[in-house]
Amino acid sequence: MAKIFAKNLSNKQVMATDGSEVGILFNIVMDIKSSRLVSLVIKPDMALDISKYKQEGEYIILPFESVRAIKDYIVIDKAIAKGKKAPQNEQVDI
Repeated sequence: MAKIFAKNLSNKQVMATDGSEVGILFNIVMDIKSSRLVSLVIKPDMALDISKYKQEGEYIILPFESVRAIKDYIVIDKAIAKGKKAPQNEQVDI
């Protein structure tokens, strides 16, 4: 798996696998003990219905397991992000 610096992710557009806009990456949450990425903190797109997402203030919190690819955009699986299906142990395409 390729490495990517966190500073290169700052303000990156977040899209769903269906092509819809989710928002802009604001921050990343990491578990210090395990060194694993836990979640993404997203400033949601104004058109996004945020009612089914975990919310914290003006942001939505997406589990890192929902990430499917990181390239020009961060691509997430909405079903996993909303907690509707169990995450698969898949690699992230970066």
